[in-house]
Amino acid sequence: MSDTLQLTADGRLRHLLSIEGLSKPLLTDILETAEQFANSRNSRGRKFPLLHGKTVVNLFFEASTRTRMTFELAAKRLSADVLNLQIAASSTSKGETLLDTLKTMEAMQVDMFVIRHEASGAAHFFAQHAAPEVAILNAGDGRHAHPTQALLDMFTIRRHRPDFSKLTVAIVGDILHSRVARSDIHALRTLGAKEIRVVGPRTLIPAGIEDMGVTVFNDLDSGLKGADVIMLLRLQKERMVGAFLPSTGEFHRDFGLTRARLAKLPPEVLVMHPGPINRGVEIEGDVAYGERSLILEQVEHGIAVRMAVMAMILGEDTRFAGTARGDSERSTMDGRAGAGQ
Repeated sequence: MSDTLQLTADGRLRHLLSIEGLSKPLLTDILETAEQFANSRNSRGRKFPLLHGKTVVNLFFEASTRTRMTFELAAKRLSADVLNLQIAASSTSKGETLLDTLKTMEAMQVDMFVIRHEASGAAHFFAQHAAPEVAILNAGDGRHAHPTQALLDMFTIRRHRPDFSKLTVAIVGDILHSRVARSDIHALRTLGAKEIRVVGPRTLIPAGIEDMGVTVFNDLDSGLKGADVIMLLRLQKERMVGAFLPSTGEFHRDFGLTRARLAKLPPEVLVMHPGPINRGVEIEGDVAYGERSLILEQVEHGIAVRMAVMAMILGEDTRFAGTARGDSERSTMDGRAGAGQ
């Protein structure tokens, strides 16, 4: 249902709820649009008038630093008005339902909601009940999906390894509770990755995940052998009910990326992590920001990717032909805002 709900009749983005169901040309178009934002001259802090007059509300029912801040920066750099709803101080704390919150905010003429929620399917619920002129952007829902994280991961990989058909990617750690893993797997499959591996203890590998086209490894050294990209995942202890691991120390011993393990791998192997990082658990501290790590690049690229998605959904112009605010020269960007195919 995701593909029909989040796309218009002509295949453009209407909402962004999941990577599942999106075509390779559409994913490529998003990445290429993000590339134009990232490459535009003096792009740091530069504003584009594409969403001038639009209002974007960040509705985060879960804690977030990177995702919330990069969504806010992305919207502001597109010249949108941005509101950040403090959930603890909102009427939801008094018992107001999600639907009542949505309809109340719609009455304030909001154009887009960026939603993070602990319940899988929350973004779909909002999209099903949103007014026709209101867009929903999923910033992470339960264990289900985190589509913009997958997009920024693909963007980061593509900058270093543009041919996905030659890539073996190992996703390591808490696969069971990770919405990032699911979205990355869908994106990698759609873009044609040669091999996708999931690596972790048996208790943290979901049953039937092989049906997603991945190979399962329960030994880290075997799972990393021949990998071009290592995508580490945070242990999501807040989602764990029961004993999944003897201890975080044992997890680090068996599945943590250490200097010693990294030294055994070819120097061109790339290391990624969506953050926040548990140092000394899934990754050794000085490996996190070492020369092979792309972790800070992932954070930076999140802004351009989220700008691209917002512009393609809400942007009324069909070209990035206008000038940025405060810039007297014409933009060098000739991409397409709103051209989602």
